[in-house]
Amino acid sequence: MDEILMLTLLYDFYGELLTEKQKQVFELHYQNDLSLSEIGEELSISRQAVRDQLKRTEKILIEYEEKLRLVERFQQQQRSVRKMKSILDEIGTGEISKRTTEAILTMRQIADEILS
Repeated sequence: MDEILMLTLLYDFYGELLTEKQKQVFELHYQNDLSLSEIGEELSISRQAVRDQLKRTEKILIEYEEKLRLVERFQQQQRSVRKMKSILDEIGTGEISKRTTEAILTMRQIADEILS
């Protein structure tokens, strides 16, 4: 997975565990696409201070994931639900009872809700 995508996913899961300053620097860089210099100007700190804060924040997010594994579990659940949905799609609703057809359609709907 792309490093930036992974970091933003980690932020989605663990961002509320960061300090306000860590969140601010992370969001300005990764979500607002500001350069380190631009962030430094906006926050009245040096470019190097921004870089250090960003690197510390990235390290903290990675450490949270190493300990808690929430993103890993989430991604595994997503893969499992996609696989389940694929199997349900393969089964189709050909020559089976109405009750079985309804059950398959319900399971497809649940899978879609989980994935959306």
